[in-house]
Amino acid sequence: MNDRLKKILAAVIEEYTNSAVAVGSKVLEDKYDLKVSSATIRNDMAELEEKGFLHQPHISAGRIPTDKGYRFFVESIMTDQKMSLTDQKKLQTEVLKLKAQNKRISRTAAKLLSSFSGSLAISGSEKEFYDFGIGELLENPEFQNVDEFCRIAEALDYIDENVDTILSKIKDGETRIFIGKENPIKEISNCSMVVSPYTTKEGERGILAIVGPKRMKYAKNKSLLDYARKLLGSSIVIISIVEGGVIFLK
Repeated sequence: MNDRLKKILAAVIEEYTNSAVAVGSKVLEDKYDLKVSSATIRNDMAELEEKGFLHQPHISAGRIPTDKGYRFFVESIMTDQKMSLTDQKKLQTEVLKLKAQNKRISRTAAKLLSSFSGSLAISGSEKEFYDFGIGELLENPEFQNVDEFCRIAEALDYIDENVDTILSKIKDGETRIFIGKENPIKEISNCSMVVSPYTTKEGERGILAIVGPKRMKYAKNKSLLDYARKLLGSSIVIISIVEGGVIFLK
């Protein structure tokens, strides 16, 4: 893919992430410094659609990214992002406060991670899980359909039965991004999940994750999991799905 097509794809993903509305060429011309005409942008979007990176949900609508488009973006366009020093200090302060008070950190960590990611957060290992942020998940237009939300909620209720499947897909010390149908939990294939595994001092494996819509902010959520894992120690793991997603902590 040439540089101009990469810029067009990145702009579509950024706009759709923020708006949840199919993106048209005029919006890209007005809001992004692409230095090409609207006609050129339309032609480039048509080419990206032909190659499977974009999809047009309706004939008169703009385009949205496909799973293939998101995967290319994550692997070939997205750059690593670090949490701001302000957010790092905030998270650090809260975690240290919990440790000093000898409070159950996994439950409160889920609340903190939900707050930082704007997603549904779940914390736990193979034995127990905590969740926080179901309201954030419901606010996403992708999950307004009752049947879709019930399917996701039911799958998360049985997350303990899927831990081994998830862990089998990830190497120790690796943070993986699963997009749509790549998701190891097939019932939530309309979501994305960012996952980072850990091993406790006793040798038990767990996961941290964020679960949300496929238009989630991948770089932000990945950096959050990377930092939280280091901050909380080797006994914690986080998973994430969709912006407005899920986080698992031990």
